[in-house]
Amino acid sequence: MIPFSPPRIDDKIINEVADALRSGWITTGPKTKLFEKKIANYCSVSNVLAVNSWTTGAELLLYWFGIKEGDEVIVPVYTYCATANIVIHRGAKVIMVDMNSDFGIDVSKIEKYITSKTKAIIPVDVGGLPIQFDELKEIVNKPSVKAKFNPQSENQEKLGRIMILSDAAHSFGAKYKGLNVGSEVDFTVFSFHAVKNLTTAEGGAICINLPKPFDNAEIYKQLNTLSLHGQNKDALAKTQKGSWEYDVIDAGFKCNMTDILSSIGLVEFDRYESETLPFRKRIFKEYTALLSNHKWAIIPHYVDKKRESSYHLYLLRIKDITLAQRNLIIQEIFNQDVSVNVHYKPLPLLSFYKGLGYTLNDYPLAESIWECEISLPVYYSLSTEQIKEVVSAVVFAVEKIKSNA
Repeated sequence: MIPFSPPRIDDKIINEVADALRSGWITTGPKTKLFEKKIANYCSVSNVLAVNSWTTGAELLLYWFGIKEGDEVIVPVYTYCATANIVIHRGAKVIMVDMNSDFGIDVSKIEKYITSKTKAIIPVDVGGLPIQFDELKEIVNKPSVKAKFNPQSENQEKLGRIMILSDAAHSFGAKYKGLNVGSEVDFTVFSFHAVKNLTTAEGGAICINLPKPFDNAEIYKQLNTLSLHGQNKDALAKTQKGSWEYDVIDAGFKCNMTDILSSIGLVEFDRYESETLPFRKRIFKEYTALLSNHKWAIIPHYVDKKRESSYHLYLLRIKDITLAQRNLIIQEIFNQDVSVNVHYKPLPLLSFYKGLGYTLNDYPLAESIWECEISLPVYYSLSTEQIKEVVSAVVFAVEKIKSNA
């Protein structure tokens, strides 16, 4: 069976993790701080906070910004549930916007959903392709949009507009206007989950990029404190002589990254540009070369003049099929010992959000795209021969199901 996306665990990672274990320091410590500095430099920001997941990191930011019951947060309808769940956790209302053909939120439709209750927008780089950040920033900075903004917290007052929190769970290493993503908007949050391009098993990181008058170094300190129950000293600081005493200044979260997880991340980071990204890019090109000959194949968009994907997901679409046919095609592919997936089931199809009254009929493009999408395997050790096997299985399955229609 060709798997979908196994992590790359080798002796380099095992040895680095063993080094952390032998050091006696296994929670947040020197390896985590080094990992943060490497990411900050890579993403052209001054401050990065490593956390234990995208979800907790992003919710931490909503808390910091003062989002609460009665507020609204705009998200794409086509995303993993975590993007919306964190809004629910804060007691706010999820406002869903339809997607465009490259799987990102349709930025041109966002403004009509903005009200005096809108406090944040969470765009998502689905599959690793950055959204159109310039267009989104232009919207939130329009005088007419800023006039609607109704600040209800100190941080909202200081920012003076809707906060943009980029869901970059898929897009570590993607490029926007020639730079690695992370410095485009107020906050960018990465995921380092086991299936991501760069993994720490579980984990994530927050890139802090707030405009003046914010001091991003000070915001890092605030977020670091909030990630440790609101305690004003982390475990490393408390080991200093005579430095045991601490205070709790807020009812914070517990979402710090540990040195064990950072050990994996440090190895992954050091070979990311030289090995991981080039290998994934090769896989995308080989899939595209083999599938472009088939009229039913809609090739995913992964590079243009301003943007280049991180090559996280190969989001293939099949022309002129029904949802039932798509599901039969997937089963047929699995029958040939190839693992595939679907990204994503739109939020209104999930029982929880359906129960809140959301319906997919309100988002026609999301409905049409999800019904024909199949994600193909992409991982470091996927060989050219295996890529041919995957494509052969897909072609066989599609043509078999289409011929039986």
